[in-house]
Amino acid sequence: MAKLRDAVRRVLYPAYEHRVVKFLPADRIPQHVGVMLDGNRRWAKAVGLDTAGGYQAGADNIFPLLGWCEEVGVKVVTLWLLSSDNLTNRPVEQMTGLLEIIEGAVESLAAERRWRIHPVGALDLLPAHTAEKLKAAEDETRDIDGILVNIAVGYGGRREIADAVRSLLQEHAARGTSLDELADVIDVEHIADHLYTKGQPDPDLVIRTSGEQRLGGFLLWQSANSEFYFCEALWPDFRRVDFLRAIRAYAARERRFGG
Repeated sequence: MAKLRDAVRRVLYPAYEHRVVKFLPADRIPQHVGVMLDGNRRWAKAVGLDTAGGYQAGADNIFPLLGWCEEVGVKVVTLWLLSSDNLTNRPVEQMTGLLEIIEGAVESLAAERRWRIHPVGALDLLPAHTAEKLKAAEDETRDIDGILVNIAVGYGGRREIADAVRSLLQEHAARGTSLDELADVIDVEHIADHLYTKGQPDPDLVIRTSGEQRLGGFLLWQSANSEFYFCEALWPDFRRVDFLRAIRAYAARERRFGG
């Protein structure tokens, strides 16, 4: 029965996907998509692999995702690969293996010469060699005319806002601005200009896989007006058809900014 079901999917899904792409309204494609790549460990357990096998399968699925984004016209993608909380709460040996997989994935993305890589997160929390590889990938792809791919590693939304405020205060202290003077003029744009994603459009759509329906600290500031799409598929099982359904759902919504 399973083989028959898979055979039917192989026949029907391409036609269905083609139809979805064909009828996507060009003026309703999200320009910035954030993706929470959730469910790698559960997937590994379900298929009988160790945790590292799940993480590697998740990393391998990044390449198809970026191709799907190119296909529909997405300009910016933010991938949350590792939270700042994970760095302190997960076993050291598990984090070591995951960071090695992330390093390999980022190096491979850069080697494709198709996408601009931009690390976002508290790089000072990462091992020095991991931070260096992320920065090297950014330098190597800086001039590429392709999707901007934010790699969120050691990322936490609250930490990002705290870092932005700290950077803002340091900037004005260097100018000689007093706290009273800063308090009189500060607004949301001043803080936005110091976020990890400064200069980028806020995410139009945030996708989370694995059935979890919470942000968990992902792009807390930037997602104030985002649309959210929660998918039951575990990240390594996330397919083109799942992505297109998310884009179609976004295109069908009437966005209400600020309320």
